Amino acid sequence: MSVRGIRGAITVDVNEEQTILSATLDLMNSIVADNNLVPDDICSVMITVTDDLDAAFPAKAIRRLEGWELVPLMCALEVPVKGSLEKCIRFMLHVNTSKTQAEIKHVYLGGAQVLRPDLSKAQ
Repeated sequence: MSVRGIRGAITVDVNEEQTILSATLDLMNSIVADNNLVPDDICSVMITVTDDLDAAFPAKAIRRLEGWELVPLMCALEVPVKGSLEKCIRFMLHVNTSKTQAEIKHVYLGGAQVLRPDLSKAQ
């Protein structure tokens, strides 16, 4: 078994708490489903947001999920590079898995598909 990283990102239209929390759950649920994960597989989750999203901590949504109470979560600000994608939530999950790097499914939803069109799911 190895520790692998799983990337994901999603954008929101507005800086509102419920919108941020809902998008966070959409992204997490998609990553979990696509990679057949359970909370015990997760070592930790690093979450970043762009500096235009300050209405909520995305980790709040994940902590409410059953079985996720003990998963270490950390929120931080994304590096504010001029011209970068706005209103974006990004994840880096560290997971214990027997999958190879090639078998890991990274998830980019909504406007975040421009970050990695080669890995994005059609919506």
